[in-house]
Amino acid sequence: MGKTRPLPVQNQLKPGFKTGYSLYFRHNYMRQIYHSIRILFTLYAFLMFISYLLLVFPLVILASFFGKIRGGNFIYLLCHFWADFFLLVTGIFHRNIYEAPHDRSKPYVFVFNHISYMDIPVILKTIRWQHIRVLGKAEMARIPIFGFMYKRAAVMVERGDPEKRAKSVQQLKSVLKKGISIVIAPEGTFNMTHKPLKEFYDGAFKIAIETQTPIKPILFLDTYDRMGYETIFSINPGRSRSVYLAEVPVEGLTMEDVDLLKTKVYKLMEEKLVSYKGSWIK
Repeated sequence: MGKTRPLPVQNQLKPGFKTGYSLYFRHNYMRQIYHSIRILFTLYAFLMFISYLLLVFPLVILASFFGKIRGGNFIYLLCHFWADFFLLVTGIFHRNIYEAPHDRSKPYVFVFNHISYMDIPVILKTIRWQHIRVLGKAEMARIPIFGFMYKRAAVMVERGDPEKRAKSVQQLKSVLKKGISIVIAPEGTFNMTHKPLKEFYDGAFKIAIETQTPIKPILFLDTYDRMGYETIFSINPGRSRSVYLAEVPVEGLTMEDVDLLKTKVYKLMEEKLVSYKGSWIK
């Protein structure tokens, strides 16, 4: 009798190994599909963003002739509509949670946790029915078309230039004196520490004390999940929540109390982010 021919290699694999091998490739295939869908969804989101921008751009040019206050207020109105439109078409459903009553009739120094590219539209969705100005990075003004609108809506800051940084602070103080609230991320840049917050800068707290304007902390609970700082190709639909905390008064405080005020606000926001179980916190 002739020798028995060996089975093909694939038929010699143990059943458990074959199952694991199949599951591995199935999982890898599904992961590639999911990644492709996220890229397509992000491209769709940016298309919606650009479409709205081009639609309102003539109105922004018109508003720029009415000065920084009246024109700026109108541009922010357009920005609020943009936030409504953008979150709607990307399937992001927002709601505000008020841990304390919020008085829209007076100006505040709003501070928030900076964790995502989605923070800007969520700011505009969160703070409504009162005039605001956001402290923004100067390099954003270099983006074509968007930069034109951004420069007329935000107060620009160049952190690397002390003279220009001081000028930005004076602009913020001037805005507050006109009864318009300002919005500042005291962390300065994205929090990439996987802690509730990264270290705060002094700027927001110095301005609050110098102008005797109360601090109003706001927490963004879901912006990291909707679009993380790691990549712009992470946008996805889902819920968005902002939490209004109780205002922190500054009456009677002096510049010697900046660290005390900063620490108080930091601990308040940190404690609440932990209690709400922010997904980035490890």
